[in-house]
Amino acid sequence: MSEPALVLDGVRRTFRQGERELNVLKGASLAVLPGEIVALVGPSGAGKSTLLQIAGLLEQPDAGEVRIAGQNCGKMDDTARTAVRREKLGFVYQYHHLLPEFSAEENIVLPQMIAGKSRKDARTRAGELLATLGLAERGDHRPARLSGGEQQRVAIARGVANLPAVLLADEPTGNLDPGTADRVFGYLVDLVRAEGIGVLIATHNLELAGRMDRMVTLQDGMLV
Repeated sequence: MSEPALVLDGVRRTFRQGERELNVLKGASLAVLPGEIVALVGPSGAGKSTLLQIAGLLEQPDAGEVRIAGQNCGKMDDTARTAVRREKLGFVYQYHHLLPEFSAEENIVLPQMIAGKSRKDARTRAGELLATLGLAERGDHRPARLSGGEQQRVAIARGVANLPAVLLADEPTGNLDPGTADRVFGYLVDLVRAEGIGVLIATHNLELAGRMDRMVTLQDGMLV
């Protein structure tokens, strides 16, 4: 069996609200394999975004381990964690967060150049991704000239541009109408399958979740 792309082992996270403690995560554990797409569901306020933040090394758990492509990230300093985020993790959010002054292609090129890739190689990779996502003719368009579905496809391309081990997505089709959401999700599935990326997607859309490899529910601070 392949080594998991992402492992959460006994993750705990507590927040303080005045005198009150809010135990959001109480020992959550999960493994996501390369090429596997896992839906993360649960009611609003259950802690799905907190879990994604911890999985993405944007927030430290109070206890438990986070392993990305076999690396235990718990004891890393900020510089090492930033390097893992840049090289091993990709992110897609509900809103595309594309840089408005840059074209679709440039939005995909920039994170690659930040990771050390040459402009030529980054443009080649961007062109391949745009073609795969049905946007070959839209690379020179700025985000304002793209439809909502096109913007989100560019955001997906940006998220996988550096060939991450893990893609973390928070309601990636939440701002789209059902038909567009279905098409965008189809593109996402085809792309991550082809590239062997492990994916964890937080969603309230149970129909969408049902199309993923499996579904885990965040319930009372645990994943079931």
